Amino acid sequence: MAHLASLPTQKFTHYRQELLELQTSQDNAAVKRAAYELSLMEKSCFIELNGIVHHYHDSGPKDAAQTVLLIHGWDCWWMWWHHVIRYLNDKGIRTIAYDMRGHGWSDNDPKNHYHIDFFAHDLNELVMKLGLGQFHIAAFSFGPFVALDYARAHSELIRSMTFFNFGYLPNSHFTQAVATGTITFVFNNLLRKLTWWLPAYIFARLVLAKNTVMLHDILIGFKSLGLCAPEAIDQTTRQITSFEITESVPDMVRAVDIPILFVAGEGDAIMTSENTKKLNEFARNGRFVSIPDCGHLITVELPETTSELILDQVTDCGEV
Repeated sequence: MAHLASLPTQKFTHYRQELLELQTSQDNAAVKRAAYELSLMEKSCFIELNGIVHHYHDSGPKDAAQTVLLIHGWDCWWMWWHHVIRYLNDKGIRTIAYDMRGHGWSDNDPKNHYHIDFFAHDLNELVMKLGLGQFHIAAFSFGPFVALDYARAHSELIRSMTFFNFGYLPNSHFTQAVATGTITFVFNNLLRKLTWWLPAYIFARLVLAKNTVMLHDILIGFKSLGLCAPEAIDQTTRQITSFEITESVPDMVRAVDIPILFVAGEGDAIMTSENTKKLNEFARNGRFVSIPDCGHLITVELPETTSELILDQVTDCGEV
């Protein structure tokens, strides 16, 4: 389906300029990283979805039998999937990884609408304008909220879903009151104001990850902090800690008859393996896998494992 391409966003343009300047560095590792990311940018596209210009990365064979749409997590962006993209493309699978409004290289919403249903409407618009037909979804952390909201109205287009670090999180008035303010303060008032990646990595390593992460992936994660709109952090945090959302998750899972693979990290202190297993019990067509020695950031902690799990799900559920 033809659609009118949009011009690159300022976020993208500024980021690209930084990489071009980095190529003149005396640091060989930095030059190599810049060249790699610039090569990724060659597959970047821009499209207007519900009045907001979005970035998406479209790679792999356009005539591939299977397409995987990758949905990033909370305070993340599409590049968290870069290892997975390369792996799946090498297996002949087309991948589309996009930035939600207010994240990554997508424009911020001038009206500050960062609710799950807005993200789901954007996803629907993307699928329609690209004319994807049937496809698979892989989503991380916050991403499954968007995928499930979209799937309730468009399940006929989805062949399978793979959810990483996502589960049924018991809520309470204490959790709602404390977690909302604490998370927003840490990310918006502390981590986002850092100019050096090391403190942010120490925080992630102590709280979120169980594995050492490559420096390049650390920098990618650090960049996502500055690229995400503060209002998006605040609003999405309030949503995922609200009773309305947490209590609706089992019903959202139960409402779809799509093959869902729930993947948990045994060392995930944010969304525990037990919470993910509990959510799987509500699924009509679910499967649960727990990964030893893995925290909340599986896509960068264990990218090969992440890729293999998605490929297995696609292979098992790929027939129309």
